[in-house]
Amino acid sequence: MTLLSTVALFVLTALAEIIGCYLPWYWLRQGGPVWLLLPGALSLALFAWLLTLHPEASGRVYAAYGGVYISVALLWLWLVDGVRPTWWDMAGVALALCGMLVIILAPRA
Repeated sequence: MTLLSTVALFVLTALAEIIGCYLPWYWLRQGGPVWLLLPGALSLALFAWLLTLHPEASGRVYAAYGGVYISVALLWLWLVDGVRPTWWDMAGVALALCGMLVIILAPRA
């Protein structure tokens, strides 16, 4: 799996997780319709399935995925919630993505 396809899969995985958590939150906290729970549950199932598509050991995948999740979550904060990330947020994203790259690009025996 190439670095680009790995990152693309991580982005899809992050979107599935965020949507799967956001819809029940929206139902509970914002008074959204109860039917939002079904696509939320399906999105979380999709999230779990997407994690299985990576060829590496699951712990390493989860660790590397965290960097992309942080990035997508802050993008969601900006685009969906209307809260612009701060420079501190962006610095945290940069550090998390650097950590992700170290994990993904490390030589393996």
